[in-house]
Amino acid sequence: MVVMLSARLPTINYALPSGRDCKYTGQAVRAFPIRIISVGKKRSQGVQLVVDEYIEKLKLYCSVEDAHIRNNPKNARDWRAQVDHEDSAVMDLITSDDWVVLLDERGKDIGSEQMAELVGDAGNTGASRLSFCIGGPYGHGKRLRERADVSVKLSSMVLNHQIAIVVLVEQLYRSWTILKGQNYHR
Repeated sequence: MVVMLSARLPTINYALPSGRDCKYTGQAVRAFPIRIISVGKKRSQGVQLVVDEYIEKLKLYCSVEDAHIRNNPKNARDWRAQVDHEDSAVMDLITSDDWVVLLDERGKDIGSEQMAELVGDAGNTGASRLSFCIGGPYGHGKRLRERADVSVKLSSMVLNHQIAIVVLVEQLYRSWTILKGQNYHR
């Protein structure tokens, strides 16, 4: 499978690995700052503990920022207005030189090695930060969908934002251990 990554930044074409290999395993990879933007209700204490634990582990490899946006920030009654308000709040956090990964049930189905390559390749785009976006209950807005450099899915099942962020931070940690050739991923 080949993913075309394009936006305002240089285009990168890369073949996603079909096996357990990553083209960057054990090589020097740029410590690329990561921002996780999630929309949803306040996280439960247990979920926040797990997220914080993985973010601390990730900080061994790169800087990480966790930005949480309350869903329906303007208390709109119409779900479309709710998505538009959430879309604006997310877009306010994204800069023109971010490399944006939209997490969406309709995105590319990738494995852990492919996520590692996505992280490794992002450092070659000229972007200053890698931003992962988790949508609210009604998904992502139009502006963010148009702005995203790539769309991937964490699962074929729909995940609520609390589960999605736990899966994402664990996969980001797993990606970095794959990139560094460490023995976490088996």
